[in-house]
Amino acid sequence: MNSSDLNDLKAEFDKFIRDKCDTDECETDVNENDPDNEPVPAFVDELADKLLAPFHSGVYFSRLDIKRVAEAIDESIPIKERKRMIKALFRHTTKKEYLRQAFDEFNRHFGGRVLIYQELSEAFPASKGIFDENILKIKKTQKMLDQIVLDFEEIEATDEAMMI
Repeated sequence: MNSSDLNDLKAEFDKFIRDKCDTDECETDVNENDPDNEPVPAFVDELADKLLAPFHSGVYFSRLDIKRVAEAIDESIPIKERKRMIKALFRHTTKKEYLRQAFDEFNRHFGGRVLIYQELSEAFPASKGIFDENILKIKKTQKMLDQIVLDFEEIEATDEAMMI
């Protein structure tokens, strides 16, 4: 298949999608009352991307790890996709103290992983470079969490409605 055939196929597929979606057959299954569709604070998407990618954070956080973090700060979140769990955990964040508690709990998990990485690097010296790199990523992620807390502006409830 050459480039021209591929472009023709793509154009034909795009036309098919446009034609099909011009009718009422293309209704979305988005439920507006679904809590997963609620807006989240601006930092949550980036936090989830950085925290959940071992490439960035040096650690793999499983759904169970995230559930344990939530339980440690007296939150109850359902077990779902990891990114949705992070969003549920931080969806209603209005106080620095809540953020600090959650990040402290993530830091406890980071600390446990650092100990494991150090132990493994001693047991397997040939892999020490890999574990040291992950430890550096963990420390960088911890600094990012601290900076988020410092930059976070608390939302205060007021009796006055906003005037437009």
